[in-house]
Amino acid sequence: MGGPGQPPSTCMLLVLLLALQMLRVQATHPDCSIVLYFQEQEAECLEIIRSESQTAAAPGPPGQQGCLTEWDGVSCWSAVPVGQSQAVTCPDILHIFKKSKALIRRNCTESGWSFPSPPYYNACELEAIGSNNDTEAKKGYFVTMKVLYTCGYSTSLAALFLAISIFSCFRKLHCTRNSIHIHFFTSFILRGAAVFIKDAVLFSDESVDHCTMSTVNCKAAIAFFQYSVLANFYWLLVEGMYLQTLLLLTFTSEKRYIWWYILIGWGVPMLTVCIWVVTRLQYDNHGCWDDYASLYWWVIKAPILLAIFVNFLIFLNVTRMLAQKIRSPDISKNYKQQYMRLTKSTLLLIPLFGVHYVVFALFPEHIGVDARLYFELVLGSYQGFLVALLYCFLNGEVQAEIKRNWGKWQLSVESNVFNLVTQDFTA
Repeated sequence: MGGPGQPPSTCMLLVLLLALQMLRVQATHPDCSIVLYFQEQEAECLEIIRSESQTAAAPGPPGQQGCLTEWDGVSCWSAVPVGQSQAVTCPDILHIFKKSKALIRRNCTESGWSFPSPPYYNACELEAIGSNNDTEAKKGYFVTMKVLYTCGYSTSLAALFLAISIFSCFRKLHCTRNSIHIHFFTSFILRGAAVFIKDAVLFSDESVDHCTMSTVNCKAAIAFFQYSVLANFYWLLVEGMYLQTLLLLTFTSEKRYIWWYILIGWGVPMLTVCIWVVTRLQYDNHGCWDDYASLYWWVIKAPILLAIFVNFLIFLNVTRMLAQKIRSPDISKNYKQQYMRLTKSTLLLIPLFGVHYVVFALFPEHIGVDARLYFELVLGSYQGFLVALLYCFLNGEVQAEIKRNWGKWQLSVESNVFNLVTQDFTA
């Protein structure tokens, strides 16, 4: 575009170094934000070039028209007359480059743009890049991480399906409370399935460039994953709301609120994801919609933080009301036990599921990547198992019903065996 530019090998070396640094500093596919940064800069520069080409006069010799706007693979150089120079700073990627006031200059000559001086690889100092051993260690770390969260989600899915089967099979366990638990379990099943689907769509083919991947399938997988995460938090909110309703309105029918709970648990996440999808399609439809640095990500983050905040208020209010209920002489022992069973589970889950999200939501995505991955992938993968354990397997009512039915089944088997033996004896 106008004369000799920077040699391709230099640009490729810079991008390669940036990519290696990216893999060291950040850990997940959304860290393709560095590649997206250069894509956005290039798109803006090409738009300027197109605009200039439409308004430019008839072309003449380079000495008369000066140097045209040019994208050299790293920076956009604006058009200048012959004899003038232009200076740019290093790319504005703080967690990749060290802070530097160095300027890269190019002169506009009669032959076109000169080479950058000093070269990018001298002017823009990268953060310390790890050795090959560090890279191999990181690769092993990610493989271990994937094995751990795959085991975690598999364990959670098995436990959740078993818990739903238990609540569904025993008629004595059919009630509003357990119906809400089933919806809560289902949201975790969707989340586990969404993780496996996302991995299959985004990472099954190693030949695909994940940073520039922008297919309908990958966008749908990310949208489904975000829906499952939202549903998780909103069904936890419903659990808190139900507990508060139970404590406030002791003599009110629980069934009259069930459709409101369903609307909040499934409807609000659906509305949020639809708004997010439309927003991305209209204003930010690039990549696979998993670039967490995007401002539009707050369309997802804000409702989740709101649900956590409301749950925290419920947490404080329920704790206060529970203390009053337990001390009240008018409440029977059975009601006190019912309150305690439900409260222990819900009050444990509200802070457990919300605290880490609030902490990480307030920091940039490149801060505390290892801790973020550990909490969100490894520990998060076992949350479904923990929910099934608290609400079902450790539930005294469930255990009593299983023991009762197990005893009935044993008596039935013994009776059948006795009848067969008696028939054989009398035959």
